Amino acid sequence: MLRDSHCIISDSNLVRSGQNEAVGGDCSSLMFSKYKKRRMLYNGDVGSLLPTLYSSDYFTKPSIDELAALEMIDSGYCSRVPDFTIGRVGYGQIKFIGSTDVRWLHLDQIVKFDRNSVVVYTDEADKPPVGQGLNKAAEVTLTLKLRSLDAHSPELDRFGGILRKRADRQGAFFVSFDLSSGNWTFLVHHFSRFGLDDEEEEDIVMIDNDIDSTAEVKEFPAHSAGTVLSHSLPAHLGLDPVRMQELRALMFSAEEEYEDLNGSFQKINSYNKEQLKEDSPVINGKILANKTTLHGSSRKGRIQISSSPIRRPSQALLEYNLNNTDLSPSRDIFLSGQRKGLPLTRLTKVEGFRLEEKHQTPLSGGYSKNIVDAALFMGRSFRVGWGPNGILVHSGTPVGSPSCGLSSQVNIQKVAMDKTVRDKNNKINEGLVDLHFSSLMNLHKSVEHETSQLVHDSFKLKLLRVECSRLTLPEICQAYIETIEKAHDISELSTSNRVFLMHQVSIWALIRILFSERETNEQSNDDDREGMMLDTKDDSLDMDVEAKPFARRAEFSFWLQESVCHRVQDEITYLNDSSDLEQILVLLTGRQLDTAVELAAARGDVRLAILLSQAGGSVVSRSDMAQQLDIWRMNGMDFKFIENDRLKLYELLAGNIQDAFQVSSIDWKRFLGLIMWYQLPPDTPLSVVFHTYQQLLCEKRAPHPVPVYIDEGPLEEEEVDWNIGDNHDLAYYVMLLHANEDKNFNQLKTMFSAFSSTYDPLDYHMIWHQRAILEAIGTFSSKDLSILDMSFVDQLLCLGLCHWAIYVVLHMPYCDNAPYIQAKLIKQILCQNCEIWSSQEIQYQFIEELGVPSEWMHEALAIYFEYQGDLSEALEHFLRCSNWKKAHSIFITSVAHRLFLSSQDEEIWRITSFMEEHKSEIADWDLGAGIYFDFYILRSSLKEGDIMSEADPLGKKNDECRSFFTRLSESLLIWGSRLPADARLTYAKMSEELCNLLMSIPGLSSTAMVRMSCFDTMLIAPTPEDMRSSHLQSAVSDFTYFLSEIST
Repeated sequence: MLRDSHCIISDSNLVRSGQNEAVGGDCSSLMFSKYKKRRMLYNGDVGSLLPTLYSSDYFTKPSIDELAALEMIDSGYCSRVPDFTIGRVGYGQIKFIGSTDVRWLHLDQIVKFDRNSVVVYTDEADKPPVGQGLNKAAEVTLTLKLRSLDAHSPELDRFGGILRKRADRQGAFFVSFDLSSGNWTFLVHHFSRFGLDDEEEEDIVMIDNDIDSTAEVKEFPAHSAGTVLSHSLPAHLGLDPVRMQELRALMFSAEEEYEDLNGSFQKINSYNKEQLKEDSPVINGKILANKTTLHGSSRKGRIQISSSPIRRPSQALLEYNLNNTDLSPSRDIFLSGQRKGLPLTRLTKVEGFRLEEKHQTPLSGGYSKNIVDAALFMGRSFRVGWGPNGILVHSGTPVGSPSCGLSSQVNIQKVAMDKTVRDKNNKINEGLVDLHFSSLMNLHKSVEHETSQLVHDSFKLKLLRVECSRLTLPEICQAYIETIEKAHDISELSTSNRVFLMHQVSIWALIRILFSERETNEQSNDDDREGMMLDTKDDSLDMDVEAKPFARRAEFSFWLQESVCHRVQDEITYLNDSSDLEQILVLLTGRQLDTAVELAAARGDVRLAILLSQAGGSVVSRSDMAQQLDIWRMNGMDFKFIENDRLKLYELLAGNIQDAFQVSSIDWKRFLGLIMWYQLPPDTPLSVVFHTYQQLLCEKRAPHPVPVYIDEGPLEEEEVDWNIGDNHDLAYYVMLLHANEDKNFNQLKTMFSAFSSTYDPLDYHMIWHQRAILEAIGTFSSKDLSILDMSFVDQLLCLGLCHWAIYVVLHMPYCDNAPYIQAKLIKQILCQNCEIWSSQEIQYQFIEELGVPSEWMHEALAIYFEYQGDLSEALEHFLRCSNWKKAHSIFITSVAHRLFLSSQDEEIWRITSFMEEHKSEIADWDLGAGIYFDFYILRSSLKEGDIMSEADPLGKKNDECRSFFTRLSESLLIWGSRLPADARLTYAKMSEELCNLLMSIPGLSSTAMVRMSCFDTMLIAPTPEDMRSSHLQSAVSDFTYFLSEIST
């Protein structure tokens, strides 16, 4: 999510996670109803008991608004706020230890932060007893103003010693001192004044942030409505917001300050009118330059100005520069100039937050690091934007970043969408790229497909859909498992990736167990008897229909044992050898009955071993054990004489798993196993087992099926946040899908989100395959999972696998609301990634094999080459994609004249002949490419040898040339400035060549008027002036000769 001062922007390309599903809806509804009832009291009861804080540079944690919300949800919260904190920006903070009653407190009057000191309850008469109100134990942090020192400076130890002694003298306990930030932290039991006095400030060599001592100074209190934001202007510039408030009070009239109190704006008078009349240097618009009054300071060496300067109109921030000598007040605030007489220290330039495009920023937790789009500088002129392959362009700074940057800088950042193919050294491993993507996609492509045609703009597109039966499902799942195991063998693989890979192996095995089918005896009668005789080991063909549910249950039980085996072994490793009963109890959670029986027999407890051997078996033995426990309770037996672990074993053998185990002490898979093995009858269908666990989960009597990265975590250095109601483990959703197979399953979006199997919200490389196979075998049908398809397409494009991205798009189901979405997406992929797929022959051929129209590929190449400036290649591809209008425009304005001037007449003739077949679709053909086409025809006719056989060759050719020259002139008018100078030169050379050919035609059979008409034709041709002058001289000469003949 990206925030700015105007709005909050969320991008669907950065956050590609599913909707969270709330668990325990009854409790949530109850809490929400209570919240709605209490919210109505905010303006009354809640508002009256909240603490008040009006100073703009003070803050609290939690904030006042957060306290109001918490009070509405939890009545009485303000009377017991844990670790309540109040502070002042640039001065420090106080964190009160334990619970604090903050009701009805006027925090502005109670807590006063000053330079290197803090006072709580300035008036001793108002101070409550120790331990009440804010007069209690707290951790105080004061921000000292120090000069820049090296971390190894010998003065650092001296500073620490002074601060330690000062804390001891004041009855405080010194905690730490941070030289880089200037934070001095100490603990106090109660409050008076704590901090440094004037002499100690001189010893520690404080930074002089005050103004020049020769200036006339008076201090005004700083008032402002609201709370100082962490992304305010001074904070972005690395300045002290409090100091900026003081400068603001010096430069702007106090009558202009307003504060919002209880919904109305009240005018704040920072000082009385008498002081204003006496001290102000501006009266009735006249400046009193000679009237000055010195006032004493409340602090040694500090002087205060008593002036209210004339306000000048502010300039745009981007117009400021350090070389400008204008000393307007606004320039001082932004530190863009140097104010004479008022020098400010630490005028260091902050470089801001910059990242190169190649920099990879992995996402942390469920979302990327939030980016603040500071419209403070640029307003609505710039917004965050997502480009291809995870490129993020913004003008912000990461929230919580230790460095402060200028928000006016535009930054380019690349989000890492390839974490799944990075090894433990955070480098891209080509082997992982092949196994995680190419190999899996080739496996998907090898499965049978059903095709359907989509017609778009007279182009046909083949949509694909996987065809798979439940009989062939085991083979497909096994093929996926083998591919994943190959990736697991890569030595450079990180630990977290190994866990995720083994989890995916477990998921594919679970899909095979729950959804595959076996042939029954009736189905196998028609099979080849000889083939059956050869495979005597495979007895699956002899299974009856009634036995299939029991076989599936047995396979699932074995899968569950294998899934929790490592958890059982880990717990036993940490147990002592003397705790045999506890070890047996742990073994039973993983159904390791053989080991548990051997352990009981080895310790001589034969009766327990016999009981354990019957665990999970007949319901009769469970009822006998439960009846025995009830008899003991009814007879008042003292269970203190029986070991606690033995009683748990008896409860478990009796089927009372809730009494045997606490919900928080066991993981969800083992708890599910306890339900199936020990609580429910052994012939219970799996769907009933899953629904029973789901019911217990809703009643909060079962552990939550947390995802693998939480269950096996932490797997990453950064802790992943997971709350109740977030995504559950993918295996749990697969079980629910099996249990609700005949009903509408409404958790598909949550099931196929990235967070159900990995902490990387941008990794969809395995979920897409699982969705495709499950949908192919008919477990569900949904056209509302486009977010899954598009997320996987983005991931493939970021790795440069454009051909596979198009393959995924072709598998998107047809949607009536967006019937041509596949065609549009393929065109966009081709255009945005043209450089990749066009340079790799494998990808180019694969896209052609998918049936993508070649016209779309040539259109993308044409746009790419046009952008790169290679207009000749762009023209060629525009011709191949039949974009005649664009091809004609490029040919006339950029290509034709270059080819003509380089004497490439054959190439011009090839291009114009190709376009001439479609001239009806081209506007201004006769005044564009048609000119070149007709030029070669006309030139060829003027050069023909049998021209003398015609009756009046000169007159006929003269008419043709006159018509052509007229078209040239009209072409120049139509195309205008779009034609470069070389194109005009080309027209001139055409005209010159045709004029010379026209002059070479014998005119013996033509009249004098025809010959003179030829000169008139040549004069209207778009030729240079010197050529026209030559033709005019020839015309005068011929006309003179004609007159002389007439006179004789």
